[in-house]
Formats: sequence, structure tokens, C-alpha cells
Amino acid sequence: MSDARTERGTAGIECRRFDVAGPMGRLSGRLELPEGRPPVAYAVFAHCFTCGKDILAAARVSRGLARLGWGVLRFDFAGIGESEGDFSRTGFGTMVEDLVHTADGLREAAAAPALLVGHSMGGGVALAAAHRIPEVRAVATIAAPADPAHLRGQLPPGTEEELRRDGEADVTLAGRPFRMRREFLDDLVERSREQRGLIAGLDAALLVLHSPVDSVVGVEEAGELFSAARHPKAFIGLDGADHLLGDASDAAWVAGLVDTWARRWVHGD
Repeated sequence: MSDARTERGTAGIECRRFDVAGPMGRLSGRLELPEGRPPVAYAVFAHCFTCGKDILAAARVSRGLARLGWGVLRFDFAGIGESEGDFSRTGFGTMVEDLVHTADGLREAAAAPALLVGHSMGGGVALAAAHRIPEVRAVATIAAPADPAHLRGQLPPGTEEELRRDGEADVTLAGRPFRMRREFLDDLVERSREQRGLIAGLDAALLVLHSPVDSVVGVEEAGELFSAARHPKAFIGLDGADHLLGDASDAAWVAGLVDTWARRWVHGD
């Protein structure tokens, strides 16, 4: 079941709190809609690893799409931000489940998403979840790795060894402490075996957006992702943008690119 309550939004946007029942408890979301007109279609935005739905990249891209006519639901994965759940018991697989449950909640309350947008690890999650959401016609990834195992290289030095040895560890990610378990690594290995097949079998159009100067997820990941997918697909280089789209103009650019590209696949216009 979903819980949608109207909140004060920004100019041209109606913003509602939108909570969904997930596998680990309540998933907290924000549904942003174009003010005064029905949306052209609905989308779900999946945020980067440990970032949360309110990170600037997620908020700016989602609101940019809403201003352009989309209904966009961004949410916190379990154990992150305002969502319930124990982060130490999450992993790539639980993120996929969270996205599927969020799409189910949106379908029940309004309409199923025709578009999935995923940033960084959220892009990989969107690709893995798309085959379980039959209404999805398009997937757009932003600075996404081709393989979930890429995340192992982003952990602080010695973390993987400590997790393998002790079974759990306190890890600082993006300046915040998180408790992690060895099962997180095991899940990454398992999901990595499946991901390329899921990308190759994607029954939706794919847009790969990636900056050639991304210092967190190298652009070579975009090349592998693009190569693994079948047509229809497109790649656009986000020249000069950083991984988190820290410049507001870059986020607006991304929203415009996704809008222009996705409409063709969602409505044929």
C-alpha cells in the first residue's frame, strides 16, 4: 500500500510524500508531478549507493523531469534516509526488490512507471529490476557501472578483508558510518554473474549517460554497459560533468536529455 500526502513543492511542481510498503518496512518517497496538468507518463528514480533520494542529483533531475511533464517518484532504499530497514542487511538484491515494490506502489496509486532512471549504482539496480516491471518502456542510466561488483573498489582500503575475516565491519562511506556484513560482498558476486544477461535481455530502450571525466565510475564502464545491451540504445557523453552532477546546469541538462529521448519510446512522439 502507498501513502501519498501533498507537500509544498517548488515552482511548477506538485510535490507529495509517497510511502510504499517494502520488504524491510516502509520505503519513503517523494512523488513530483507537473502542476496543473496530467503527466505524460510516470518514472521512478533510483539514487546512488548510500546517497538517498534527497541528494541534489536525484532531486534536481527528478524535478527537472516533472517540470517537463513527467510524474517522477524518487525514494530511499531500505536503511537509507527516511526509509525503514537495517542497512547492514541490504545489498544489491534488496535494492532491486525495493525498486520493484516502489513500482508496484506507484501502479496501485496512479500508474506503473514507463521509465526508470538510475544514478550510479541506482542505474545498475534499474537495469536489474526492469524485467520485473512489464510496463517499463525505457531505462536511462546516469554514471552507472556495468557490473555491480564495481562497488567493491569503492569501499575503503581493507574493508573487504575485514568483512571476510570478521563477518561484519563499521565502514565510513561519503563521510557517514554504516554497518556492513560479509553477505553484502557475497550478494555482489552473485548479482554480477547475472547482470550482463539482464542487460542483454533488456526489453526496453536504453539511454546511457556518462561523463568522460567521471572520477568515481570511469567512462569505460559506460562502454561495457552500452556494448552489452541490444538496440534500441543510445549513448550521450556528459562532457565536463562530475559524478554527482554537482552543477545545477548539468542536472537540468540530464533531465532535458532524458525527457527528449524517453518520449519517443513511451509515446512514440
